[in-house]
Amino acid sequence: MPEPPGTPPPLPEPAVDDLRLETVLGALSDPLRLRIVRKLLLDREEFDHTCGWFGLDRPKSSLTHHFKALREAGVIRQRQYGLERRSHVRVEDLDARFPGLVDLVIAWSPESG
Repeated sequence: MPEPPGTPPPLPEPAVDDLRLETVLGALSDPLRLRIVRKLLLDREEFDHTCGWFGLDRPKSSLTHHFKALREAGVIRQRQYGLERRSHVRVEDLDARFPGLVDLVIAWSPESG
């Protein structure tokens, strides 16, 4: 998907060739982070999403930690728009390195309760 004009550059993230399966799986092993990634995948739109879009009842510092862990693992891409960061899943990069992983995340069903 082409980026809209004037899109800020992504925050620091690993290159595609530097993505490591154990790091990606480690980031996805946290249930909240897995839910975040799955929601991004299922409710993809043309533009990146802010942390508030998720409607998570967590302190901002906690959410910042989770999003940073996902970005540093190479699962999501984040861009800084003024005071907010917007995120989306690096689908093409993950598919290139770990075929089928994105489909597994989409197919995963969170436990109810």
